[in-house]
Amino acid sequence: MRHDITLVVNGVTRRVGVPARRLLSDCLRHDLGLTGTHVGCEHGVCGCCTVLLDGEPVRSCLTFAVTVDGREITTVEGLAGPEGMSPVQRAFAECHGLQCGFCTPGFLCTATALLRENPAPTDEEVLEGISGNLCRCTGYQNIVKSVHRAAELMAEEEGR
Repeated sequence: MRHDITLVVNGVTRRVGVPARRLLSDCLRHDLGLTGTHVGCEHGVCGCCTVLLDGEPVRSCLTFAVTVDGREITTVEGLAGPEGMSPVQRAFAECHGLQCGFCTPGFLCTATALLRENPAPTDEEVLEGISGNLCRCTGYQNIVKSVHRAAELMAEEEGR
């Protein structure tokens, strides 16, 4: 049995029919063609599938699509604005906060939410904020540096 749901994904209202057990990650990737959301462990441990649900980071591999009917979802594809990459995306590129890139979409969504809540985090707050995301390549130093650089870029944009 399929359920018709409406999602606002990256600012665009999308209507899709999904089985009751369709995961949000599969809905985004297979039904809507948004392949930026990666699926790693499929157990909610690695954070690769993290998206923003009404601005809050969630594991899309643990979320049934039918449970988010009518809600707003931001994927990595929706982080950039009309002027180009978001400050978080620019900082990750500038500070080499990525290597293979598989975990990067989840980190970008997580860091975006973290900096929205805490625009000037300490090292400890950054480490706590990204602790739910795993990377097998970078050793995290450049990821932490990237989050701090994103905070600087956001402050510059806001004139702080």
